[in-house]
Amino acid sequence: MSHPQAIVLVGVIISILTLGVVTVLGSAKDENSTSNTKQFGGHTPGYGTYQTTGSVLDPTSLPTDPKNSVVDPMKFLREFNHGRVSHSADGSTIREFTVIASDQSTREISPGVNYNVWTFNNTVPGPTLRATEGDLIRINFINNGSGFHTMHFHGIHPSEMDGVFEGIAPGGKFTYEFIAEPFGVFPYHCHIQPLEEHITHGLYGTLIIDPKKPRANADEMVMMMNGYDTDFDTENNFYTVNGIPYYYMHHPIKIEEGKLIRIYLVNMLEFDPLNNFHLHANLFNFYKTGTSLVPDEYTDIVTMNQGERGILEFSYKFPGKYMFHAHKTEFAEKGWMGSFLVTEPENAVNASSFTNITTAITNPTNGGLS
Repeated sequence: MSHPQAIVLVGVIISILTLGVVTVLGSAKDENSTSNTKQFGGHTPGYGTYQTTGSVLDPTSLPTDPKNSVVDPMKFLREFNHGRVSHSADGSTIREFTVIASDQSTREISPGVNYNVWTFNNTVPGPTLRATEGDLIRINFINNGSGFHTMHFHGIHPSEMDGVFEGIAPGGKFTYEFIAEPFGVFPYHCHIQPLEEHITHGLYGTLIIDPKKPRANADEMVMMMNGYDTDFDTENNFYTVNGIPYYYMHHPIKIEEGKLIRIYLVNMLEFDPLNNFHLHANLFNFYKTGTSLVPDEYTDIVTMNQGERGILEFSYKFPGKYMFHAHKTEFAEKGWMGSFLVTEPENAVNASSFTNITTAITNPTNGGLS
């Protein structure tokens, strides 16, 4: 019969040896670039990177190729679908759209991470639809998915156009038709239960309704905040703006110094109760829901629940590279961050070049032409 003291002693020895092996392996992994241990973090120089054996990866050297992914974020950013325009007998504008739902596609959302996405018109987020207040919106919806789907629009419309009680079966079609009102920015999404499943897989998009008197001229863009739960534990593994984690860090959004920027910002993040947007080195006017022409606040950060949205307006005084991101650190470190590259206006650059040439010609002693 074994002695208890001997068993304890053997157990201690095994534990020490195991700890030593783990320590050695850990040291080897730190020095070995082929380690299975992944790093995430690297928010910006001065922020640490952390080791993890989980599925979260900051692809700082492996940017996702939009051709293999859910969307081209740079194209989506400034792409507005105004529909096919016609006019009724009384002269009012009709905007007709075709939207196709699908749920069979698997795409790469981060390097080496593939996910079954459910799409409107083959992208996540779905297309940004745009109309003017008072237009008749007509949406020909086609369900090419394997289950029931709908389109539910935030805004004002009749109950039969609400996309909640009448699910569209696979292979089915339905025409949503309503007057665009009021002006503002509105999400649309599938409203079939379980709702979280349809949203976390990607069935959502943005509807912009412009006021009859247009807003001031601006460089306009859409930003949809979302996330992906790739291991199906109701917690997001990746967070993004416009579909691909970190995309705008690898590909900064070019804007002009002094030019008015207008962002239509929508939060469709599932599972997390709040999301936010923080702009570096600047402040913006925020129009909650976009239903007023008077800003609600002047700030550098806005926090939204799911389905909330608004319009941000700002301009940069100085050229350079500036970050924007979720001020929830976890969201930023798992993909929800980007950057603006602010450049001098083209006419100012041309004027500066002309001045330099003129100076060189008239003052050849300073290295000019003779």
